[in-house]
Amino acid sequence: MILGFSIALIVFSLLLMLLVLMHKGKGGGLSDMFGGGMQSTVGGSSVAERNLDRITVVVGLIWFAIIVALGILMKLDS
Repeated sequence: MILGFSIALIVFSLLLMLLVLMHKGKGGGLSDMFGGGMQSTVGGSSVAERNLDRITVVVGLIWFAIIVALGILMKLDS
């Protein structure tokens, strides 16, 4: 069971990294270093950006739940 949660943690970690990197830079910070600050925003968020935000939050919550479950399982196992 611990192995399954560990594999799920790796998968969700990679997915979370990918989702965070897909976000558009808001200006100022590290996104300017890679050219993200040079794009002009037309104002407001599109539907795709809002859905990306929602998916990122859900994946982040699942990632957090897996970490808590792994901690509990490892504590009970020892």
